[in-house]
Amino acid sequence: MSAAIKGTQGGLGTELYRGAQAYYDEVNLRGGVHGRAITVAALDDNYEPNPCIRNTIQLLEKEQVFALSNYVGTPTLTRALPVIKRYAEQQVVLVGNFTGAQPQREAPYADQVFNIRASYRQEMMALVERFWSLGARSFGVYYQIDAYGRSGTDGVARGLALHGARITAEATYPRQAKFTDDMTPAVQALQKAGVDVVLCTGAYQGCGAFVRSARDAGFMAPISNVSFVGSDAMLKLLVQHGKTNGRDYTRALVNSQVVPSYDDLSLPGVAEYRTLMERHNPAVPEALRDPNYGVQRVSFISLEGFVNAKVLVEALRRAGPQPTRGSFRQALESLRNFDLGIGAALTFGPEKHQGLDSVYFTRVEGERWVPIADWAAAVQA
Repeated sequence: MSAAIKGTQGGLGTELYRGAQAYYDEVNLRGGVHGRAITVAALDDNYEPNPCIRNTIQLLEKEQVFALSNYVGTPTLTRALPVIKRYAEQQVVLVGNFTGAQPQREAPYADQVFNIRASYRQEMMALVERFWSLGARSFGVYYQIDAYGRSGTDGVARGLALHGARITAEATYPRQAKFTDDMTPAVQALQKAGVDVVLCTGAYQGCGAFVRSARDAGFMAPISNVSFVGSDAMLKLLVQHGKTNGRDYTRALVNSQVVPSYDDLSLPGVAEYRTLMERHNPAVPEALRDPNYGVQRVSFISLEGFVNAKVLVEALRRAGPQPTRGSFRQALESLRNFDLGIGAALTFGPEKHQGLDSVYFTRVEGERWVPIADWAAAVQA
């Protein structure tokens, strides 16, 4: 695993690791898979491409890992894909990544990557559809100026094209931006354009900074984010800031997710996730710990990591007591209507390397993300 585990976006890799590890800890406690324990070699890439490339080579050459899993981020993974491609003959695959970008879903890389989550294109097109049905016609975008940001913005453009419309205005921010950064210029650009809604593609600090700057400027249009943002980390920053100046920064805030709510205990997979997170309370290795980051008891990200781990373990079980990378790949492609306990079954196949397509919508209520039942109320400032 190569991910942002320290630094401004460290919460993303930390929570993905913890969710997966909760499941691996339980599996190992019960004797492992065919008597073998699962060990995760985790390396920090600080959400930057070059360290991710170096980490990938280290994992495959020095650590000699069996498979890659739980990579975090588009700017990192897209640059690591050509490296992973070099190991195609050795049957190296990547299972489950925390990015909904297109490159790993398309030739020449899709063959080695098993995407579990829905794509950013699916998330953004679903958000466009919802806001369009509510009457929005002028769409603004705010995005991280890199491959990830462009990927989400492409989804907005495609969604609007179905209605014969185009993006009205764009604003960007640099990767590694902090919550305390002033995003007023971006806010003013979109406010001046008179957009009805802002669709964001970014990470929790940069997007949280935009929400804060927008509301402080009196710009109250609905703001949405895709799943990668780190919803719970962003909410924590906005709530804490709101308490310092007596303002509510969580109104008209809509986030799409690719896993169901971690509060929906009617789903057996979610109940299992909650139980195992509490039982094992996994921590990232000491050397990777960021002292400035406080872990979240539960989150959408750790639930996604948990789901990824369940898929990987099931494939290992099916690959038999002496798994090879080849038999592991075949086992993954044999997963049909695999019940993860989250209300949506996963299916892979030789020509289908994306397992889930569900997109969920959430809003903030009582300092928590909840599924949207009433859209009119959700977008009211």
